[in-house]
Amino acid sequence: MAFDIDMIKQVYSQMADRVDKARETVGKPLTLAEKILYSHLWDGEPNKNFKRGKDYVEFSPDRIACQDATAQMALLQFMQAGKDKVAVPTTVHCDHLIQAKQGANKDLARANDTSKEVFDFLESVSTKYGIGFWKPGAGIIHQVVLENYAFPGGMMIGTDSHTVNAGGLGMVAIGVGGADAVDVMAGMPWELKFPKLIGVKLTGQPQGWTAAKDVILKVAEILTVKGGTGCIVEYFGEGAKNLSCTGKGTICNMGAEIGATTSTFGYDDSMERFLRATDRNEIADEANKIREHLTGDDEVYANPEQYFDQVIEIDLSTLRPHLNGPFTPDLATPVGELGKKAKENDWPIKVDWGLIGSCTNSSYEDLTRAASIAKQAVDKKLKPKSDFGINPGSEQIRFTADRDGLLQVFEDLGATIFTNACGPCIGQWDRSDMKGDEKNTIVHSFNRNFSKRADGNPNTHAFVGSPEMVAAIAISGRLDFDPMNDTLVNEDGEEVKLDPPKGIELPELGFDVEDNGYLAPKEDGSSVEVKVDPESSRIQLLTPFEPWDGKNITGAKLLIKAHGKCTTDHISMAGPWLKYRGHLDNISDNCLIGAVNAFNMKTNFVKSQITGKYDAVPKTQRQYKAEGIPTVVVGDHNYGEGSSREHAAMEPRHLGVRVVIVKSFARIHETNLKKQGMLGLTFANENDYDLIQEDDTFNFLDLDQFAEDKPLTIELVHKDGSKDTIKTNHTYNETQINWFRLGSALNMIKKQNKS
Repeated sequence: MAFDIDMIKQVYSQMADRVDKARETVGKPLTLAEKILYSHLWDGEPNKNFKRGKDYVEFSPDRIACQDATAQMALLQFMQAGKDKVAVPTTVHCDHLIQAKQGANKDLARANDTSKEVFDFLESVSTKYGIGFWKPGAGIIHQVVLENYAFPGGMMIGTDSHTVNAGGLGMVAIGVGGADAVDVMAGMPWELKFPKLIGVKLTGQPQGWTAAKDVILKVAEILTVKGGTGCIVEYFGEGAKNLSCTGKGTICNMGAEIGATTSTFGYDDSMERFLRATDRNEIADEANKIREHLTGDDEVYANPEQYFDQVIEIDLSTLRPHLNGPFTPDLATPVGELGKKAKENDWPIKVDWGLIGSCTNSSYEDLTRAASIAKQAVDKKLKPKSDFGINPGSEQIRFTADRDGLLQVFEDLGATIFTNACGPCIGQWDRSDMKGDEKNTIVHSFNRNFSKRADGNPNTHAFVGSPEMVAAIAISGRLDFDPMNDTLVNEDGEEVKLDPPKGIELPELGFDVEDNGYLAPKEDGSSVEVKVDPESSRIQLLTPFEPWDGKNITGAKLLIKAHGKCTTDHISMAGPWLKYRGHLDNISDNCLIGAVNAFNMKTNFVKSQITGKYDAVPKTQRQYKAEGIPTVVVGDHNYGEGSSREHAAMEPRHLGVRVVIVKSFARIHETNLKKQGMLGLTFANENDYDLIQEDDTFNFLDLDQFAEDKPLTIELVHKDGSKDTIKTNHTYNETQINWFRLGSALNMIKKQNKS
């Protein structure tokens, strides 16, 4: 069925006029990204030519999607906004709190028991406020969105960084923190700095073992984990049309790993096929009426260098399969070259696990391509040397794949079929074969491979590849296996070679499902009571953050100077901590415990300027808070890279950290800090990072004059009494400065609703 069809028709009914006016205002042909952005302006009329990377713009998104781990905090904040119902279509998807261990049935039953309190809270809040609820086991948020809610030309925000997956169906879909989502739920505009544009021209057609996943693995190598920051990546060209809709989704999904605001593709035949296959004929019919407005103008794609800020070209016909990793998703190596690189870097060659699934690669087509390799292994009497785990993307995919015999193929190979959920991809994995910090290698079709990401082991070397390549590598049990050229010895002692994978874009018998797991909200939820036990360790009602007193922050102490990569996983770990995502005080006990202290190169071990002793970061910070001492966190480049989780901003704020000063920020995290009433600053001179000493005190000299485009000056007082003065930059506009003044963006919403 087509959800929210009236809303979609409304978007389409005004799109042609708005695109024409935008083209006239801008004075040139438009990219697809520009068409969607200009047709979703909060004020409606595109009467200003916005400067890319400079102007803050207010938008009106069409819908919101939340996953269970981030929905808790988002909805706890929304409950304070004073609204009876969400202003735009919103859904909650329970996919993060299900641990992979024994298999789908047992794992789901255990999750429903251990997280019942959280699921009941989310269901009751959804029912009360008009939010669609997808129960545990229904599927991974981004695959469910692609199958049910994404539509060409739409704008969506979601409380997960991989919301960008919906770009595979021609949306501008952007990951945000929960506070951003609350703004839109409450009927407020959503603010974004107008993005720069990167064009990726695809030519040719993937051959043999090359998959859509290899496109983004190559792009990640080219742009690195921060090369897409502040940009929308738009894919176009004949090669783009040769990819399936879910293949496009895979590419857009991992755009989060290059820091991109989002990625998207123009509407084409593959998207129409997917819409019709997922019972959304009405949307396809409506999209076809305005087809020319759902892709970039011809002139743009003919001369991309004139219209994009950067252009990349990739020939799919010559693109080789890649594996990216370990420890970062942009370290790309063509398959077959990893053996030499692994030996040079002392990476374990033996592969212990092959994991297929996640929001990146869990579609029906993905499963068919991987299953075609698994079937060959069974038929050719190859016994896998690695363990196998499979996470289908949704109950609709699982049911259809089971009907069509795909899951049985994996089970014949000894694979464990996990729940339709994130599982190991976000650290929800009870991995029984490893103990302690043993050095080992895994391969998976996920998006991220940061240290400790999948299993909590800092020495697990995780490599990212396509589902079919993961299957082949896992069957061989070796990282240096090249299925295009190498042979394997079967149980009869014969040398056999794997044939290239074969995939089925869409099920020949159509999709099918008995219970998709969707629960519609009540039309009138005023009688629904949301119960939160005051003694709960999982859910805690929020207390508003205190406003700024308008004075300079002085006497602030250094909490930690983080060395190197400091992602949201380092700032607020997932895995076992996911259970506390609705309880701010409890989850704050993981605050910055993964960050490396630049003064001793240890994690979770910082010096207290109160006691002079070293202790855990959260414990040390709680001492500062108890004494009323403000603190500062210092970081390196791309600080806050990774997930959209706003807990990475809320935890330091809750514990009393006032300021974060870094060389550069990841986009979502910088916004999250602003939303929670914190100061997110960058060194005007990056070398000033080196001036920060372990016992430093920070005195702001001109914060009382906080203004847009005005740098802030800080006096550093060192232990020996010597001083340095540094300049810091910021990107706060007047609205964001008001968030800081009032204590948070939510405080401003509450104030506006009362007036």
